[in-house]
Amino acid sequence: MKITFLGTGTSCGVPTIGCQCPTCSSQDPHDKRLRCSALLEEGDTRLLIDCGPDFRQQIMPLPFSRIDGILITHAHYDHVGGLDDVRPFCQFGEVNVYADPIARQSLLKMLPYCFGEHRYPNTPVIRLHEIHPHEVFNINGIDIMPIQVMHHDLPILGYRIGGLTYITDMKTIADSELEYLKGTEVLVVNALRRTPHHSHQTLDEAVAFAKKIGARQTWLTHAAHSIGKHDEVNNILPPHIRMAYDGLVVNI
Repeated sequence: MKITFLGTGTSCGVPTIGCQCPTCSSQDPHDKRLRCSALLEEGDTRLLIDCGPDFRQQIMPLPFSRIDGILITHAHYDHVGGLDDVRPFCQFGEVNVYADPIARQSLLKMLPYCFGEHRYPNTPVIRLHEIHPHEVFNINGIDIMPIQVMHHDLPILGYRIGGLTYITDMKTIADSELEYLKGTEVLVVNALRRTPHHSHQTLDEAVAFAKKIGARQTWLTHAAHSIGKHDEVNNILPPHIRMAYDGLVVNI
């Protein structure tokens, strides 16, 4: 299995509109961050984690082939705003989207024209599956376990898939969830900025969490411009904890 980071930025992306800070002004391509999303591939199976408003731009450079499942962490716009753009993939059949009950209800309200008996013509043919923390489901032989983390007071999903654990937008996690993260080889987790935030981990909190999990390699994602330049942040991190960047490919 391999993971391709399609986007590693926060809800505003980097550079942020109207900002002239050193990160937003940087010419380093590592400092250009689209909204957070990732593509998992094993054999011919392709799984998308979140589908934000930059999805079209993210997917255009990649081979055009079936997406076997879209795993939703939560229904905030920066994570689901690109779902309408999956329409071209419907030529391969239904697009299967997996979400917890809270996100599922939000998607039904956000995209009502995709569901029901009398759908609007040419809308994406989306089959919406309800999933729950710790209830393993399978896509083409790949076992996927949703885990629950807290985005301030909103419960959202992370995903454990083999040796990979993928978490974004987390502020806290219950101790009872850590059992499901044992044996993680590659951890992906959010690190928004260096100063406190009410609903996202800081850089220090993400590093502390990574050390607690003890993965062989940790990649930090969902970063804002205020975290600093990619290379400068990496210079203060332990070797096994690195900033992810758009286009990074990691073998699991």
